[in-house]
Amino acid sequence: MAQDRGSSMESTGAAASDGHLPPASGRPGVAVAANALPSDADPRLQQYVTEVGKTKNYKVKFQSLDARPIDVTYFPKQLPAEYFAQIGVPGQYPFTRGVQANMYRGRAWTMRMFAGFGTPEDTNRRFKFLLQQGQTGLSTAFDMPTLMGYDPDHPMSEGEVGREGVSVCSLSDMERLFGDIPLGEVSTSMTINAPAIVMLALYVAVAERQGVPYDQISGTLQNDILKEFIAQKEWISPPRPSMRIIRDMLVFCTKNLPKWNTISISGYHIREAGATAAQELAFTLADGIGYVQAGIEAGLDVDDFAPRLSFFFDVHNDFFEEIGKLRAARRLWARIMKERFGAKNPKSMMLRTHCQTAGVSLTAQQPMNNVVRTTWQALSAILGGTQSLHTNSLDETYALPTENAAKLALRTQQLLLEESGVANSVDPLAGSYFVEKLTDEMEEEALYYIRKIDDMGGIVRAVELGYPQKEIAESAFTFQRRVESGERKTVGVNAYVEAQGDPIPLLHIDHTVELSQVARCKEHKQNRDNVAASAALQGVHAACQDGSNLVVAILAAVKVGVTVGEVSDVFRSEFGVYRDPAFL
Repeated sequence: MAQDRGSSMESTGAAASDGHLPPASGRPGVAVAANALPSDADPRLQQYVTEVGKTKNYKVKFQSLDARPIDVTYFPKQLPAEYFAQIGVPGQYPFTRGVQANMYRGRAWTMRMFAGFGTPEDTNRRFKFLLQQGQTGLSTAFDMPTLMGYDPDHPMSEGEVGREGVSVCSLSDMERLFGDIPLGEVSTSMTINAPAIVMLALYVAVAERQGVPYDQISGTLQNDILKEFIAQKEWISPPRPSMRIIRDMLVFCTKNLPKWNTISISGYHIREAGATAAQELAFTLADGIGYVQAGIEAGLDVDDFAPRLSFFFDVHNDFFEEIGKLRAARRLWARIMKERFGAKNPKSMMLRTHCQTAGVSLTAQQPMNNVVRTTWQALSAILGGTQSLHTNSLDETYALPTENAAKLALRTQQLLLEESGVANSVDPLAGSYFVEKLTDEMEEEALYYIRKIDDMGGIVRAVELGYPQKEIAESAFTFQRRVESGERKTVGVNAYVEAQGDPIPLLHIDHTVELSQVARCKEHKQNRDNVAASAALQGVHAACQDGSNLVVAILAAVKVGVTVGEVSDVFRSEFGVYRDPAFL
């Protein structure tokens, strides 16, 4: 009995007279006239044929290991009535199957390995090493003092300078961090939240000194303060003034930095704190709703700023669940933007996302197993349709990655792209009974949480009431009990345990790093024009008080030598310091 193998869509093909889509003609990227389709073909399918015909592919042939041609994507022979509403085609609303028509055939996902340790020079060398190894975008990790808005010479910074990321406090530090790296050509992601506005100002100031026009500065700032209150706990001021800071950044970037992603709405840390996949999805999108509302309340048109919002998801161990989560995220966000906020630009409805493999899934026991965990998590992210990916290194349960460990993590992505064949066809798991059911369930569960948050008055109020925090804490507790009882197996921890561990080389941050950064910071403050710095800080105080845009004031301040810690101290003075109410 013959099986219904479905029909395919090749980037060079038009529909045959029987309604099936033909195999490749051998000329990638050649446009095909829409009138080659059957006269009764759905207009959305006609649009897809036209769109794919215009795209350029990054290689000439897409084929299996034994040279079987692989089409750009596949559809069922008979499209059920609800097909376009629920699944659709890649690059079209509701984007279940991906945000680009030909996805990785046109351009591979950005390989953005997280890097940052020690001095700016240390991290600059790591950046250059990873770029030489084939990394396609920079991703910057900052140390704990920087994340909390303290300079290296502050007493709170003692013992932490350069340990968990790179130490940056001034414009001169930022220049050293990106020395000999052309900011007009490289896309940079910066993982920082409470002092994110200062990092934005420092980055823009460095780009200016390099002669890069504002419209050529590209990258992403995490800048997701709501998830800090929910999960990661790195903050300065309370939620509402923190949202005011983000509002000012949305306005400035929308008007001045057209290629900059102002916020990377992050589920990663929510998941790492113990949330389920559905909770991660729900609370992340609820945060996104809060940021869109803030932009609208600032007077921005939704279609002017929403296309520059991006997302960041964790990819955990359950292979198919994570794929369903990412597909549901795109569909749900598209509907929220269209139906709730009235977005008209399709780019406003596209959920573009970076993914990172699950750090919390890595084990100190048998660390080589972490390479395997990271591989299937990365594969899940790719099949789920991510635009950017970071793969964790095997040694990250112990320390920041060594060069060799980081290179192996990058090679994992390159092997998946170049040798596995998983990037040859768009959304190859579409139509799987299991995957589509998981996608539907994820959407339904996330909507349940989003509606509860709406009933509370929105995400800021929900955070103040401790709702997401309590839900995550309960999920984390439940999961840990399953591990400890043996119900949930973790190889090397409660299954296939070995008495002797495997020693691996680790990256050690010498204490001299802290001494040198403290000395540099003190020297910087002594040698700058302190009259100008003092006046600029007064300008930041004034902007906090009179409601003028804080980015403008802070950009002026960092250019005359004001530091991250000094601006953060203004926030502490003007807006207060947030203390976790520790909801139980």
